[in-house]
Amino acid sequence: MQQYETVIILTPLLSEETAKEAIAKFSKILTDGGAEIVQEDNWGLKKLAYPIQKKTTGYYHLTEYKAPGDLINKLEVEFRRDERVLRFLTIALDKHAIAYNEKKRSGAFNQKKTVKAEEAAK
Repeated sequence: MQQYETVIILTPLLSEETAKEAIAKFSKILTDGGAEIVQEDNWGLKKLAYPIQKKTTGYYHLTEYKAPGDLINKLEVEFRRDERVLRFLTIALDKHAIAYNEKKRSGAFNQKKTVKAEEAAK
């Protein structure tokens, strides 16, 4: 199974509960299709780089998962059918991206610079 990462931008007109329901719907499609969800990250309401459907903000949600390739097509069809989704992007991760995401999850990038400077001085 290949590892993927999908970012969804939902319309800002949704309540927090409705946005969570939409995300749960897409997560259920993944798990029912045999995918293993590695990590989900809700980025919340963010400003868009440019207006989409006359909206300047959107709810961002990132999902990292392992899935068979045919499941991606089914998931993207559901994204296109759902009027709550403004945009989506699915990326197949290579070994370098997977390693980077694992380091990010373990907190390797959250260390303060002073700690690294002290280690270099030793």
